Amino acid sequence: MENLHIDAKRVKELDKKYNLHSWSAQGALDPAVITKAEGIYLWDANGKRYFDMSSQLVNVNIGHGNKKVIEAIKLQAEKLPYLEPKYAIDVRAELARKVIEEVAPENMGKVFFTLGGADANENAIKIARMYTGRNKIFSRYRSYHGATYGAANLTGEPRRFPSEPGIPGFVKFFDPYLYRAGIDFPSEEAASKYYVDKFREQVLYEGPKNVAAVFLETVTGSNGVIIPPKGYLTGIREVCDEFGIVMVCDEVMCGWGRTGEWFAVNNWNVKPDIITFAKGITCGYVPLGGVIVSKEIASHFDDHPLLCGLTYSAHPISCAAGIATIDVYKEENLLQNSKEMGRVLGEELERLKEKHACVGDVRYIGLFSAVELVKDKKTKEALVSYGSDPERIMPKIIRMLFEKGFSTYSHENIIIVAPPLIIKEDELREAMLIFDDVLGWVDSYVVEQQKSQ
Repeated sequence: MENLHIDAKRVKELDKKYNLHSWSAQGALDPAVITKAEGIYLWDANGKRYFDMSSQLVNVNIGHGNKKVIEAIKLQAEKLPYLEPKYAIDVRAELARKVIEEVAPENMGKVFFTLGGADANENAIKIARMYTGRNKIFSRYRSYHGATYGAANLTGEPRRFPSEPGIPGFVKFFDPYLYRAGIDFPSEEAASKYYVDKFREQVLYEGPKNVAAVFLETVTGSNGVIIPPKGYLTGIREVCDEFGIVMVCDEVMCGWGRTGEWFAVNNWNVKPDIITFAKGITCGYVPLGGVIVSKEIASHFDDHPLLCGLTYSAHPISCAAGIATIDVYKEENLLQNSKEMGRVLGEELERLKEKHACVGDVRYIGLFSAVELVKDKKTKEALVSYGSDPERIMPKIIRMLFEKGFSTYSHENIIIVAPPLIIKEDELREAMLIFDDVLGWVDSYVVEQQKSQ
């Protein structure tokens, strides 16, 4: 591998010939060839530098090339690269201790390690069903929980469609998406009461004794960084307590400092029964995910079999990387930096919202944010219709951003801005100038569209 050297043109040729890329029609793809990543930056084969303003898939929280994590991976690979999950091993034991004692809410008891977020949610479904003896699972429409079959049935947005007809027992409900609620609520608390009451009513219609769990992205991720209004999570927790329903918070994207807290639920002082995680536990350096369960659920499996298993559960190299990554968060004070730079990001986003006609709404918490693009601020008509972008305008905007040195991604009419938690103020403001410039082009595009109608 040290001697592997293929020129960029050949890399792209081989990539397109032999690889299938996710979520894409393959023929029109023109992937950039990236040869280097360090800190908050990427470099292509021509030496051009790009700001990584989405932390790849909102997972490279500690930035690229962290030497501490890389060294931990090397040492574990030399010491013991693999051991089947039935054995005890130092790195698995220590990472579990760190997750439970140093990171998770105080009601949590044990962790089951997986390889990523989708299989964390798959196993959380099974754990909730085994624990309660019930079968129905609630999740929200504007949600993404993974693309494997069970996780895809949890997912509410169009990426679930290839997995339908789905598994019986999965029930969808609506998010507290206040920007598009169509209701002028007098307060966040009033909005929360409305949505929680509707959720409770739906539980009653489904039969409370049939409902095993409700899955929530604590802060909805790629579907718009939808931040729960005041009182919402507390209200969901109360309904779950009322009917003995397991509350599962999917923190795959919003966990690990992304919102300025270890887990996003800490922002609202809510304690779920299960937390699923991945991404920021190793920041993509190696695959790892997991399911954290409450002390009550953990004790249930003392005398009931846990019918969950993976060949690579708690992979030693991944666990070693996880230990080092948690240490990096602490040593580099990244949760605090997420909060401080989050305030700077919020200022920049509000400035863009004020300046640009195409920016309908901005939502942000820590270094987790979304910009929602519209044709008309008053009517809130989305720049592209839900599930439809025939002119491929959103990919064009993302391409323009990339060409100017700003790497991120979009979903529906929303652009994600979620840089690594190591970013500095001058870097953040410089990157947002690129975003500002491209939004100017979007404004012009919207005006031209209006003239042509």
